[in-house]
Amino acid sequence: MVLRAEGGQRMNWTQLLSTQRFKIKQGHILATHAAASADGTAGLRSEFHIDHDRVVFSSAFRRLGRKTQVHPLALHDHTHNRLTHSVEVASVGRSLGNRVGAMLQAGGFLPPLATPFDIGGIVQVACLAHDLGNPPFGHTGEYALRDWFAQPERTQLLEGLSVAQRHDIQTYEGNAHGLRLLTSLEMYAGEGGMRLTAASLGALVKYPWTAQTCPERGKFNVYQAELSYFRAVAEALGLPVRGPEQWARHPLSYLMEAADDICYAIVDLEDAVEMDILDLHEFERLLAPIVDPDKVWQIREPRQYAAALRGTMVGRCVKDLADTFMRHHDALLAGELPLKDLIAGASPEVRDTLVAAKQLASDKIYRHRSKVVTEIAAYPCLAVLLDTLIPAVRTFCLQGAAALSHRQHTQLALLPRSLVPGLSLYEGYLQVLDFVGGMTDNHAARLARDISGVGIL
Repeated sequence: MVLRAEGGQRMNWTQLLSTQRFKIKQGHILATHAAASADGTAGLRSEFHIDHDRVVFSSAFRRLGRKTQVHPLALHDHTHNRLTHSVEVASVGRSLGNRVGAMLQAGGFLPPLATPFDIGGIVQVACLAHDLGNPPFGHTGEYALRDWFAQPERTQLLEGLSVAQRHDIQTYEGNAHGLRLLTSLEMYAGEGGMRLTAASLGALVKYPWTAQTCPERGKFNVYQAELSYFRAVAEALGLPVRGPEQWARHPLSYLMEAADDICYAIVDLEDAVEMDILDLHEFERLLAPIVDPDKVWQIREPRQYAAALRGTMVGRCVKDLADTFMRHHDALLAGELPLKDLIAGASPEVRDTLVAAKQLASDKIYRHRSKVVTEIAAYPCLAVLLDTLIPAVRTFCLQGAAALSHRQHTQLALLPRSLVPGLSLYEGYLQVLDFVGGMTDNHAARLARDISGVGIL
């Protein structure tokens, strides 16, 4: 069933490309000046170039270099991590955006001062930032953090939280934590975060609703802590309201999603070939409907041959999915795309090949023993960290520092930001999840080992 926006509201490209930024002062969300005017770079960097630079130079982006893409704690030098994955997704996203931008301009859809490269730049920023909120050990880390709070013996730790807050704390969601990093934690901490443009934030958000609003959908992008901020962003962009705490998606978020899907469907398999988990000829057969091996057969070195197959496939996907976007342009502006995603509307050859690639990865890579063993270890690893921090934070928030034992005082010293008097239980728990979720795989594994007492001598 297609959900329709209230009042049949339609989006428009003038608002969707908004360069409005927001800051937080004394709890109020305020519109702020254009970054290019403030730093003297007007005419040298577009507002979206500034967004790009703020993401790239953030500590959260650097940490992606030690976070799992598919293979936790991989030893192979050529295996992708979240950083290399994000850079490649951003490259594909920029190509998709530029191509769509050129078609929008040719169709007379772009505002007078906008260029096709603005579309590419916005999508590129969203792609660079799309995995910032992933915890250590990738999606397994998300499940491990949720599992800890779901255990019956920890039910009492959730007492004192509202229903909406419980949904947030019990459901660590990398997408929501990514938005939190950008709007609360990095750069202007507590005062609007990186203060990216509304357009870039809108393109990032695949699930513009809260956990409480749509629990049946599983994923969400907005914690209660960032709800007011995102509400201001959504208003600036003209996103149609779906209901309380939920909006229609920004059309460019579908391009960001498509770039991510292309990369993890194809590049994960290329990694598997590199690690001898998947045979090169199986990879070749998979892409045969799209890539003619005869055109790249002269490349003898296996790694370069696999790269040529991948590159040709990605190029075909970019063209095909940009065309798909434009075929559904009017539906996207109405917030009523009648498809699961752009891939579902692609040509049969591209759609079926990408679906087959995901299935092959599921069958032969994601359940490979080398991956499964480390994923199992992620559960006790992250449990040690939460066992150490959450009860101590609860005592501090509900009873004050005077009620802390010496051991709890020592445990809270692990947090990079000291807890402040008057901190709510919800804010205290989020501070723990900020800390643990922001760790690299190596840091989480090492810290859990060290504080468990194993190998202390």
